[in-house]
Amino acid sequence: MTHEFKNIVKTYISAKEKQLKTVLATVVDLDGSSYRRPGVRMLILEDGRAVGAVSGGCVEKEVIRQAQSVLENGIPKMMTYDGRYRLGCEGLLYILIEPFEPNEAFLSAFDRLGHNRNVFTLQSYYTKTEGTNISYGSIMRTDNNDFPFAAILRPVKGLEVFSQKMKPCFKLLIIGAEHDAVQLSGYASLTGWEVTIVAPPSEQKKLKDFPGAQEMLCVDADDLDIDEIDNQTAVLVMTHNYVKDLKFLIRIKESKPAYIGILGPMKRREKLMGELIERYPEIDDAFFDSIYGPSGLNIGAETAQEICIAIMAEILSVTRKQEPIMLKDKLSAIHC
Repeated sequence: MTHEFKNIVKTYISAKEKQLKTVLATVVDLDGSSYRRPGVRMLILEDGRAVGAVSGGCVEKEVIRQAQSVLENGIPKMMTYDGRYRLGCEGLLYILIEPFEPNEAFLSAFDRLGHNRNVFTLQSYYTKTEGTNISYGSIMRTDNNDFPFAAILRPVKGLEVFSQKMKPCFKLLIIGAEHDAVQLSGYASLTGWEVTIVAPPSEQKKLKDFPGAQEMLCVDADDLDIDEIDNQTAVLVMTHNYVKDLKFLIRIKESKPAYIGILGPMKRREKLMGELIERYPEIDDAFFDSIYGPSGLNIGAETAQEICIAIMAEILSVTRKQEPIMLKDKLSAIHC
């Protein structure tokens, strides 16, 4: 969800430059089930545009309609949306609508949090009672400071609090610059992942060759900075060259990413693993446990695009600690 909030802040900055008011709608509570869980947000601009969503598309028109009064008078309000008779989900949504006017201190802090890949918290103060209340509102909380979404926030005792821990944006490090890397870059960016391409200088590729990628590192394996690889990072080793793949695996052996994927058949993976162990027998077993190869779920993928979907699905299942099954066979709730 951090990437969604990041897009909201980016849109606000653009709207501010155009002197457009903005309000933020946040699902802060839920009775029953819904398309998405509390914590989803939607920014409504004074010119009628909106960024983000609080549901699958059924609720948004009503949110935009109710947001008009907040745009006009600047007073936060609580609205409810009963989907039990109108939606596929049997739930009652509690949606906080508030002015979104973060100051320069907020924007600077948010920029630093993203750059340093720090965890932060978003907290919203509300009651389940429909109507306006000057005490409703939200803050961004860091280790040292609280930054209100708007200057008028005056929370009082007795309000309910929705608290949401926001991790750094998920990052995908693609080591390789062939056609499949181009496809994966585009698909991953659409998912909201921050994509970095790593390619040896000899590849003579540029950032513009990879749609959606935010960064390109033209380095050989020995020069790759592994300090940028954290537990919110997935690594795909896909140079299509055995020696290069091995060198990059050796380089990242001391890092602890959430997932490492390797392309190619199982026989190739075993050869790589064998050579790694032979050269560096002291490598922690946890490193090998994080390696998945051939990368991707078995969904019958054949084309480059389908293989991208299979790889991303496996990354999600690993990082979310889920055993992939068809939802029709899931006995418990989808979101749990």
